Amino acid sequence: MSAILAVDVGGSGLRARRVDAVGGSTEQSSSEPFRSAGAAITPGGIDLEPLLASVAAFDAQHLSRPDVVVWSMRGLLGLSEPEHVLRQVHSRLGASRTVVASDAVTSLVGALGEVRPGAVLAAGSGVVAFATDFAEVWRMVDGWGHVLADRGSGAWIGLEGLRAARATEDGVPGGSTYLHEAAVEAWGEPRTWPRAVMTTPDAQAKLAAFAPVVASLAGKDTVAALVVSLAAAHLADSLESAISSVARTSAVAGVPAAAIGGLLHIPEVSAAFEAEIRRRGIDLTVASGTALDGALALGRHVGEGRALRARAPYLLRSA
Repeated sequence: MSAILAVDVGGSGLRARRVDAVGGSTEQSSSEPFRSAGAAITPGGIDLEPLLASVAAFDAQHLSRPDVVVWSMRGLLGLSEPEHVLRQVHSRLGASRTVVASDAVTSLVGALGEVRPGAVLAAGSGVVAFATDFAEVWRMVDGWGHVLADRGSGAWIGLEGLRAARATEDGVPGGSTYLHEAAVEAWGEPRTWPRAVMTTPDAQAKLAAFAPVVASLAGKDTVAALVVSLAAAHLADSLESAISSVARTSAVAGVPAAAIGGLLHIPEVSAAFEAEIRRRGIDLTVASGTALDGALALGRHVGEGRALRARAPYLLRSA
C-alpha cells in the first residue's frame, strides 16, 4: 500500500487528505480532511502558488513524502496549463508518482467508486459534466467558468438572481422585488455590485453563496422559480449530452451516470433537477463519493500498479 496524498481544488475551497500504510500491513491511517481557500482566478489564470503552499504545509506534518499525489483541480483545461501544473505539483510535493486531473475526472471516479466508464454531473459553484471510457472517449460538457458558461451552477443561479435584482433597480422587465431586497442585504449598495462580480478573484464563490438565497425564494417569487427551473434544465442538458458520447461507443447497455455536488443539496434545486431527469428518462446511480474520494481512488489505482492511461489535458501523470 502506498502513501497517497489526494487534493481536490474547487472554486470555493480546497480539500486534501493523506492516507498511509501502517507497518507495511493493509491497515491504513487517514488524516482528517484538510481545508483551505479554493482557486483564485487572476489575469494569468489560476494562481497555483498559494494552493501548493497550503498543501505542502499540510503534508509536512507527516514523517515522509507521499508515494503518490493526485491533484484534482477545477479550471485545469481552461484556466491553466496542465503540463505546467503537473511540473509544479510534482516538484513541490515530491511524490514518486504524480497525477494531475480535471475535477471532472475525479468526480466521475468518486461517484462510481472506481476507475470505469461512465458519466457524471458535478454541480457546485461551477458545473461540469464529464464522460469517458478511460480509453478513446473523453468528453467534457461545460466547465468553462461562470463568465462564459457554467450553466445552471451555483454561480449561474446567483448571477441570475443578481441580474433580476439589477432589473428591479433599473425599472425594466425581468425584475423581482424579493430578489432586490435579498441582494441588497447580501451584496450591499447596488452600485457596488459590478465591481464585486467583475473584478474580485473570488467572484464565483460569492455568486454561488447567493444561490441558496435565490432558490429559497422560488416558492413565493416567479422570477426566482424560473431561475431554479432553468438551472435544472441546464444541468440535465449537460449530463444528457455527456452520457450520449459514451453510449454511442459502449458495448454495454446503459451507461452508469451520477450527479454530485453541493448545489444539489439545495432542496429547491435538487427537486427541480430530479423532476427534469425523470422527465427525460435518465436513470442515475447513487454516487459513492466526491471528487476528493475520486482522487484517493485514482491514487490507490496508481499505487497498486494498475494501468491508467494518461489523456491530456484531462489526466496527466509523471513518468
